[in-house]
Amino acid sequence: MHYLNISFSHKNSTLEIREKLSYPDDENMHGCLKKLISSEAINEAILISTCNRMEVFCSCNDIVKATEHIFQMLTMRAGISVEELEGRADIFDDSSAIHHLFSVASSLDSMVIGETQIAGQLKEAFRFSYDNAYCGKKLARAMRSAFKCAAKVRNSTDISSKPVSMASVAVSKLKSLVHDIHGKKALVIGVGEMSEITAKHLHSSGADVYIMNRTRHKAEILAKECSAKVLDFSELPQIINEFEILFTATSSREPIITDGIIKACDFDRYWFDLALPRDISFNKGNRINLFQIDDLKSIVSENIGLREESARASHAIIGRAVVEFFEWLNTLDIEPMIKEIYQKANEDAKIESKRVIDKGYIPKEYEQQVNKMAQQVLKRFLHDMTTRMRTESQESNSESITGAMQFLLQNDDSSVENNYKYIIKGQE
Repeated sequence: MHYLNISFSHKNSTLEIREKLSYPDDENMHGCLKKLISSEAINEAILISTCNRMEVFCSCNDIVKATEHIFQMLTMRAGISVEELEGRADIFDDSSAIHHLFSVASSLDSMVIGETQIAGQLKEAFRFSYDNAYCGKKLARAMRSAFKCAAKVRNSTDISSKPVSMASVAVSKLKSLVHDIHGKKALVIGVGEMSEITAKHLHSSGADVYIMNRTRHKAEILAKECSAKVLDFSELPQIINEFEILFTATSSREPIITDGIIKACDFDRYWFDLALPRDISFNKGNRINLFQIDDLKSIVSENIGLREESARASHAIIGRAVVEFFEWLNTLDIEPMIKEIYQKANEDAKIESKRVIDKGYIPKEYEQQVNKMAQQVLKRFLHDMTTRMRTESQESNSESITGAMQFLLQNDDSSVENNYKYIIKGQE
C-alpha cells in the first residue's frame, strides 16, 4: 500500500486554474470520489477543495497507475491538458505525502501561515469521504495523525498565537485602503466560516454590516452573532450599487455579481471576492477596486516573515511526527503476526499433548498439566523472539523483518497482505 497526494495550490497554480479544478458542492464531490476509487489502483481517497488548494489524497497499490488515473480525471473535469496539469502539480508519495499532509494540517502550507481554517476544512473533507465510504482505516490513520501533529504544532509554538485567516487579511487590506471604515455600509454575502470572520472583523471596526444569503434564516443566525442587518438575496440586483464595501464568499457555481447588475457610482468601491469559483465577474471600471484571493499576497508575505521562527520549530515537529507515524505503522504489521505465531504454537501444543496422552506415554489424568506445560515451554521459547521483533519493527530494516515473517506464516488458504498489513490493534 502506498500514500499518494497530488496538490494544486496557491504555490503552483493560478486562481483561474484552481477555479477550474474546484469542487464547490457535495454533488461534485461525490462524482469525483466515485471516479477516483473506480480505479483498481486506488482503494481509498479524500478530496480537499478550498479557496487556496485542490488536492487528491489517496491510498493506492500502484503509484504510477493511480497518478495517471487522477490526471485523466482532472483533465476531463477542468478542460486543461494532462501535460499542463502535470507541469503544475506537486506530487507526493509515501513519506513525502504524509509530510505534506501534516504540513497542510498544521497550516505550514497555507497562504496565511498559522491560519485557523485549514484544520476544520481538512476534517470536513475527511468526514465527508469517510461517512460516504470513499475512504477507510488506511487514510483514517493518516488523517488522525495529521490532526494530532497539528495540535502539537499549535500547542508547542506561537504560530497560531494571533489567529489569522484569509478573511482577516482581506479586512486588513481594506483598512489600508480606507482611512476609517467606522459607520460605512458593508455587505457580506454568504454565511460560511470566511463570511463569519469577515462580518465580525467589520463589526468590531465599527462598520454598518449587512448579511445576505440564499437561505435567509442562516443569514439571520449570523447577523444576530455580529449585530448586523439582513437583506434578502433577491434584493442583490437592486442594492448592490449602494455599498462601498462588499465581501463575498459563497459556494455558487456561477458568478452572482456581473455586469448586468453593476451601475456606475460617484464613489469608490472596495469589493473582495473570497470565493472559489469566483462570485464576481465584470469588466473593470465604474470606480470598483476588486480584490481576489491571490491579490492579498503582499500582506501574506509580511505574515510569513513575522512567523518565520515559529515555522522553523513547526517543521521540526512535523519531521518527527512523520517518522513516528511510519514507526507506528510498522508495529501494526508486527502485532498481528505475533498473535498468529502464538495461536499456531498453542494449536501445535494441544495436538502434541493429545498425541502423547492417546499413545499412553502419559496418563490421561495429567492431560491438563501436560497442556499447560507445553504452552509454557512455547511461550518461554517465543518470548525473546517476539520481543526482538517488536524492537526491530521500529528500525530501518523493519520491512525485511515483516517480509520474512509474512513468508514464513503464509499458507495456501490465506492472503498474508490482507491478514497482516494495516490492522489497528484493538480496533478491528
